[in-house]
Amino acid sequence: MIKYTLNPKYTLDFEDFLLQIQEHFSSGTQTIHKARNELKVIEHKGYKVVVKAFKVPNPLNKFVYAYIRAGKAKKSYENGMKLMACGVATPEPIGFIEFYENGMLHESFFVSMQYDYDFVIREPLYDKNFYDRESIVKQFVLFTFSLHQKNVFHKDYSAGNILVANKGDGTYDFSIVDINRMQFRTIDIKKAMENFNKLWADEETLRFIGREYAKISGNDEEECVELILRYDRKLKNFVQRRRALKALLIGKK
Repeated sequence: MIKYTLNPKYTLDFEDFLLQIQEHFSSGTQTIHKARNELKVIEHKGYKVVVKAFKVPNPLNKFVYAYIRAGKAKKSYENGMKLMACGVATPEPIGFIEFYENGMLHESFFVSMQYDYDFVIREPLYDKNFYDRESIVKQFVLFTFSLHQKNVFHKDYSAGNILVANKGDGTYDFSIVDINRMQFRTIDIKKAMENFNKLWADEETLRFIGREYAKISGNDEEECVELILRYDRKLKNFVQRRRALKALLIGKK
């Protein structure tokens, strides 16, 4: 069984492509990311698209994604369409497709237009000598504030998931990816500062971000800095404890 949805804008050009996505993906050679999931750039009818193949779920999630909640490919497509509707930059969604075996979700793919960018926000956040760093980070904070004003909370707002395009006039465009985990909700200052905790930036950079966000939003600078550092420490401590526990368990085998 197959389930799919295609952006009506691309029905003529991409319906056959989507239905044959397994063949297109297996023959594609331009892998741009491969970890839990794999992303490839594929050319089709003059378009350059990014195809994201999600890892085959474990047996429990095969059932969950089939009968209880939407799978990751479907959520990526739906969230992408919502983001574009509210004016948030993300690679334009083309469609998603899910392949089922024995009534359970097996393989799934999300297809979007390729977004031309120059770097990810990780580079200026981590490199203090990065060209035009202060201006880039300030504009990144303004972009994040605009997301929050539009009630967009990206739950995987990591330094590798924010793409940056240099417009060449001292300004930068930002686009968000890895969008299957999103919330569309009212965001108070605590939630706003929590949204920066996956950047994994150093304390000096986080303090700068907190102060800039306070200036833009009209909130108290000391409160924003205290909150952003608190949520950063909380996540880092959790990850360190989890790694230590994992190392302990492996050592006992």
